[in-house]
Order: sequence, then structure tokens, then C-alpha cells
Amino acid sequence: MMEPLPEHIKLFRSLFHGRQDIFATRWELPSKSGYMPAYHYDPYHYRVHKMKGGTFQNYTDKSFLPLTDDQIIKHLNGEHFIGIYPLLQDNTSWFIAADFDEGNWSSAALQFIRKCGEHNLPAYLERSRSGNGGHVWIFFDKPVSAYKSRKLILSLLISSGAVSAFDKNTSFDRLFPNQDQLSGKGFGNLIALPLNGTAAQQGNTCFLDPQTLTAYTDQWQFISQIKRASAETIEKLLANLHGSSTTEPSDGKLNIILANDIRLNRLAISPLLLSFIKEELNFPNSEFIIQQKTGRNTFGLERYSGSSKKITTLSVFPKDLPAS
Repeated sequence: MMEPLPEHIKLFRSLFHGRQDIFATRWELPSKSGYMPAYHYDPYHYRVHKMKGGTFQNYTDKSFLPLTDDQIIKHLNGEHFIGIYPLLQDNTSWFIAADFDEGNWSSAALQFIRKCGEHNLPAYLERSRSGNGGHVWIFFDKPVSAYKSRKLILSLLISSGAVSAFDKNTSFDRLFPNQDQLSGKGFGNLIALPLNGTAAQQGNTCFLDPQTLTAYTDQWQFISQIKRASAETIEKLLANLHGSSTTEPSDGKLNIILANDIRLNRLAISPLLLSFIKEELNFPNSEFIIQQKTGRNTFGLERYSGSSKKITTLSVFPKDLPAS
């Protein structure tokens, strides 16, 4: 990667735009690794706190670091590896990305990209940090409801064959953002930023030519040509695929969607009614694996529950996965 210019930083931040008041950095130990929010704190005061038996978790004299140009430059130069939180505080996002891994990740990702192309939805493939997976990114011209973008992209994943309710070996892992709404307990899931200086030297975290699966020689030139889908396009595609049943989930009200199946939102179902549904309307629930793969809580959903009296399919939507 060439040294980023000011216009590169501006372009990068406009595309990979998540929460600006917080970001995460990757940490690695011999036996494990992960990401944690970046904080500002006084090392001396923290050392005193730790000597008294305290931990970083219960150390209160710390604050989140905002995502600045300097932090982006450090990521692009390989000084650290940043993860951003795509779900904004109003439950919208500037992009959505599908994560693929395992042995046939590239073929599944390309299936999905072709399906997006059939609907004139620009989609771009990036190889992940490990090199053993990839992200397919779709960018918006303004923030779009996570509920709507996730609903649309999941439909395209299923119709492309990249996701199947009956195939437990699918390469699709999750969506970013992985929640329709913030739970109030965290920031939602994070996604690692591309073009990390260290990983890019091995051809990872770079955007790939879908014809050859090789990294574009000039990554800055490539991302300068990335197209953003309009919010109106997302609305139209969603309406074409799902009709008028694209309203946002409501709190406390029982929503019943009638199509080829019957769908109820679990938050509005009493424990007694839920028990009746599970015991008396007991048949295979094809939603289980899809809910699992898209990051939604599967608590209360049976993987298999056969019934010889099956007439239709009833799916109970679980509550949002607690943000981590």
C-alpha cells in the first residue's frame, strides 16, 4: 500500500463509516486474540487501581477514544488494527457486509455478488485479515435502516444459494451489522476495517477482482470507483421482494405476517401462548439455522420438532441478540 494521502483518508472514512465516538483495536496473546474498545486513561492511576486488586473492567477513570484521522492512518500503516461499529445510534448504517469463511467461502461470496448484480446492487469483495475468508460490502449513499438492509440482504443470500436453512455447512457466517436494533447494553458487533498496512502486504484486507480473486494492484484507485446504492434503491428492492411487509419492528405489539408462512414477533407473545405454540404447533422450523447464521437469538426455537399434522409454517421471531 502507498502512503495514504489526505484525499485517501477522506474517501476511506466516507465509505467505511460507522460510529465515530468509539472504535476497537485488535489484541493478540499466544493462545487467543480479539478486539476491545479503545480507551483514554492515565496509566499511573490505573496501575495504582490494579495494585489494589482492581481490573480494567471496573476501572472507571477511562473514556472512549473517538475515531480520528490519526487513528485511521495508524491502521493503514499497520501500527494497529481497527474494528468499527457499523450500527449507528438511530439503528441505521452506512453499509452492510456479509461475512464468509470456511473452505468454499469464495464461491459462496461470488454467488452472492452475482445475485446482487442481477438486481443492479453494487457489491465488492474483500479478503479478510486471515486470508481464509472474505467480506462482501454494499455501501449506501446515506444511512439505511439496519432492519431493512438486513432483511433485503438476507433474502438475496438465500435466493443466491449462499445461505440455506437446511445446509449447516454453509460458508456464510454473519452480517455486519448483526442486529436490527441496539439493545441498550452495548454497541452491536464490529467489523474489521480493510486495507490494514500489515495484512495488506500478504494480500489480505484488500479488495479482490471477482474474476481472478487476486487483489487489485492499486487499491486506492479501485475504492475511488466504488458505487453507493441509494436508499431509494434499497426500498424498491425490498418492496419487490417482500411486498408491503417491510415496516420496522414495533415494541410490545403482536405483529402477524401472513405469506407462505405465519410469522409472529416473540417479544409480544406471553409465556403461556409461547408454550402452547411450542407444544401444540410442533413442526420443523426452517428459521432456526437462518436465525443462527444472521446473529439472532435462537433461544426458544427448536431445531427439529416434527409433526404429521403440518399445514403451514409458523416462525416465532426471537428478541434481538444482546449487543456485545
